[in-house]
Amino acid sequence: MPLTGVLAGKTAIVTGGTTGIGRAICLEYLRQGATVAVNHLGLEKDQVHLDTLVDEAAALCKDNSDACKLVHQAGDVREPDTAAKLVALAVEASPSQRLDICVSNAGICTFAEFLDLSPDLLTDTVRTNLDGAFYVVQAAARQMARSQSPPGGSIIGISSISALVGGGLQTHYTPTKAGVNSLMQSTAVALGKYGIRCNALLPGTIKTQLNDKDLEDDAKRTYMEGRIPLGRTGVPKDMAGPAVFLASDELSGYVTGAQLLVDGGLFVNLQ
Repeated sequence: MPLTGVLAGKTAIVTGGTTGIGRAICLEYLRQGATVAVNHLGLEKDQVHLDTLVDEAAALCKDNSDACKLVHQAGDVREPDTAAKLVALAVEASPSQRLDICVSNAGICTFAEFLDLSPDLLTDTVRTNLDGAFYVVQAAARQMARSQSPPGGSIIGISSISALVGGGLQTHYTPTKAGVNSLMQSTAVALGKYGIRCNALLPGTIKTQLNDKDLEDDAKRTYMEGRIPLGRTGVPKDMAGPAVFLASDELSGYVTGAQLLVDGGLFVNLQ
């Protein structure tokens, strides 16, 4: 069966790609014909997520295994070598020996009272969400700009609605997501001459492993849903289509330095 999809023949990397938003994006990229290299921490507790992702990928790519396929690698995005190794893995797996798409998704969010917030939690959050994003974007850009001909590609930073609004229990988290927005704006300027587009995706309230306990509170969930014009919290799959849009040169070839809110209308209803 011939390869089809708007990302047919493209190669992508996705950090934090075995759960939540990263997983949904990974699967949709595969469905759209891409080869995807996924980063994960390699923790024993996460093995079941990796196993099911591998099985789903095999089913999606069974007729196009030479082009559409999943590869994966363990590593901590806080370490620069992790990004370089992930890019190398993707290029090796790529049918064209290129890297076309980078999704910097890996992140952590632990709610904490500002007055009690520990230096260790601040350091872990900044190093994962901001340092990790910088390292993977830089590694991807080096490949896209200097190591392939013609140069070019799409880089997507997963930010958050929290980059635009305050959060009393997120004083360590919201600055990192604002930093991702700023990183995408600055890299859009720095990398435009190489044909590399850089954009941020800003999820609203998306039910993932980061907030599932919070959303188990019926009263809190009902309150949150009441503030969302579309009347529901999001699910990871809601992020997949927008991530395909920003990845595709055909669909968003003149979009760079942009911030795309995917929040069911929550932000405009917070005013």
